[in-house]
Amino acid sequence: MNQPSAIDTPQPEHPFAAYVRILGKGRTGTRSLTREEARQAFGMVLRGEVEDLQLGAFLMLLRVKEETGDELAGFVEACRDEMVAPPTALAADLDWSSYAGKKHQHPWFLLSALLLAGAGHRVFIHGSDGHTPGRLYTEEAMLELGLPVAPNWKEVETQLQQRRLSYLSLRHFCPALHRIMRLKPLLGLRSPVNTLTRMLNPLGCPASIQSIFHPAYGHLHRDTDRLLGQPRSLVFKGDSGEVEIKPQADTRLLLLDRGEQEELLLPRAINGRVGAVQAPAVEPLRQLWRGERGDDYGLHSTLATAATALLALAAADDLDTAQREAARLWRDRDTNALA
Repeated sequence: MNQPSAIDTPQPEHPFAAYVRILGKGRTGTRSLTREEARQAFGMVLRGEVEDLQLGAFLMLLRVKEETGDELAGFVEACRDEMVAPPTALAADLDWSSYAGKKHQHPWFLLSALLLAGAGHRVFIHGSDGHTPGRLYTEEAMLELGLPVAPNWKEVETQLQQRRLSYLSLRHFCPALHRIMRLKPLLGLRSPVNTLTRMLNPLGCPASIQSIFHPAYGHLHRDTDRLLGQPRSLVFKGDSGEVEIKPQADTRLLLLDRGEQEELLLPRAINGRVGAVQAPAVEPLRQLWRGERGDDYGLHSTLATAATALLALAAADDLDTAQREAARLWRDRDTNALA
């Protein structure tokens, strides 16, 4: 005699399912998350309270729909809630996000950051690595150049005091977010995480500089900064998505200053096409900084990126003044500052 098969008992709905449903309810039922919903949902993600299947669905539904400023602001707030908090007194002047890695050119922007630090500006760089093959990431490049890389907030504080420059990897202050960044090879697409990391500003710096890869995201970054109450920020399309001006292209700079928005144009310094380097490396940076070898592209990129950062810092009243100041900093640089 055949035994009756076991009957599955319906399971209660998972708390995170409600957020997936909001995003995936169909053409007429889908809507964006509110800022508070986004904060609550992403807080659950960072605390490990969701299943892998739910996380994949959530990220890709957002990718198809395209994230809103309110959603990004909520995600950033969730990250600030859940990350390893820095010491209350720890401060820097400029928040510099670096999450893309260099693919086509050497990481000239590191010389720009070094110029700013030499001028007395405290520059905090944060980033991630390992999510896209064939790129040179900032942590590796800085270590090769002998520039300060920290394992924790305490060392960030020491480095900013001593050298006015410090890098801290996302893996050290928000490891859950770092793991989500590394899902790109599995999902095959970028997700909202690639956008929100650039706006984390974990030290609450009064000035922030960010790069985008897709021009359409520029206004979204600026709008999100406004929602987050960022006093001053500057966004532009940089090389490979890093904060680095491409001197062969006109660059639109999206500036936010205490809620007021402005768009500036930085004209190209090089006419014609510029080929990619065989492989991004740091030795050309060292040679250019020390005056051992010239590089027109590298110098133009370094000075233009430094000028843009000075503008973000409000260390110059306009773009022309910022460019002159960047040139002066280059002339007066300490050529022994790189190992």
